Amino acid sequence: MHGLLRSVWDEPRPPSPPRRGWRDWALVGVLVPIAVLEGVLRPDLPWRAISVIITVGLMPTLLWRRTRPLLMVAIVFGTTNLAPLLTGGDSPETHTMVYLLLLLYSLFRWGSGREAVIGLAIMLVTVCLSTLSGRLVLADAVGAFAVMFSAVALGGAFRYRARARMRELDQVKLLEREQLARDLHDTVAHHVSAMAIRAQAGLATSASRPDAANEALRVIEAEAARALAEMNAMVRVLRRNEPAELTPGRHITDLERLASRGRSGPSVDVEISGDLDGLPPSVGAAIYRIAQESVTNARRHARHATRIEVHVAADDTSVRLRVSDDGDSSLIRPAASPGYGLIGMTERADLLGGTCEAGPNPDRGWTVTAVLPRTGAAT
Repeated sequence: MHGLLRSVWDEPRPPSPPRRGWRDWALVGVLVPIAVLEGVLRPDLPWRAISVIITVGLMPTLLWRRTRPLLMVAIVFGTTNLAPLLTGGDSPETHTMVYLLLLLYSLFRWGSGREAVIGLAIMLVTVCLSTLSGRLVLADAVGAFAVMFSAVALGGAFRYRARARMRELDQVKLLEREQLARDLHDTVAHHVSAMAIRAQAGLATSASRPDAANEALRVIEAEAARALAEMNAMVRVLRRNEPAELTPGRHITDLERLASRGRSGPSVDVEISGDLDGLPPSVGAAIYRIAQESVTNARRHARHATRIEVHVAADDTSVRLRVSDDGDSSLIRPAASPGYGLIGMTERADLLGGTCEAGPNPDRGWTVTAVLPRTGAAT
């Protein structure tokens, strides 16, 4: 139990809370006239002027409910506790003050663990004091607890859901790093094998051809330089300690295998242009993986699509990939809610110093565009 309480107390704030925007100002702008109308039209409202002033005066706390949730909750509950001193014991409350539930939700959604614990203590003390002073009967206190804990539970649920989503995204990125580890294995194994063969050839012919040793050394030096360059470019992006499954991966030469003339789905046309000789294996594998994922997504999500085009173009500095389909754009998933496949493609491109973007076409279909530096330099 002590460990559980300590973990709750040490819980940090969720990262990147939404900034204050026009919706927050609009919410305050809508609630102000509602509070004024309630003050004018509600006949049973005690201490009408003071109630409206307190209700409107506390509304700006909504603007800082995400960045300073505990402070806003303390201001609200402190003000509502001190207000009866001005009214002789009555509680000047309006129905419009139900917006205070947003502060409770924000406290448990965006506050740290210690802020949530302190805020919960403030709420409990406030309700208990109101009950003991007679301003709140027991039945109303039970109802108040139920409503407050509903807002608290809702904030905690959304907090847990967001954290689970972040863990899933991290898992997708870790899988991409694992795939890069496989590519690193293929690359290093290729260069080391070439060095071993040349060394053996140089030793075998050194007696009859003295110059063979020098030639072998030059080849070994070149292969070693390439292997080191690949390792320096790829090891920087590996962040996982578990051993990866070192099985051979796909390369850019395997893109032709994506071409198909399926009867039940859209056809896939692959076009490759430019000089792909000397392309680092990491870049070739990334191009293939992004193309494969894009084709899979198009087959799965592009409704009424008849054709998928895969075009790869290489120049002296970069390799460009474009995968497009002619599906119905109105039925394609929005770019604002990317799936894990798109996140993985973006992560792979970013690790190699490139970019990957996806979105609907102006007329029909969906396009994925990736640009990777030819050297495969990682950021």
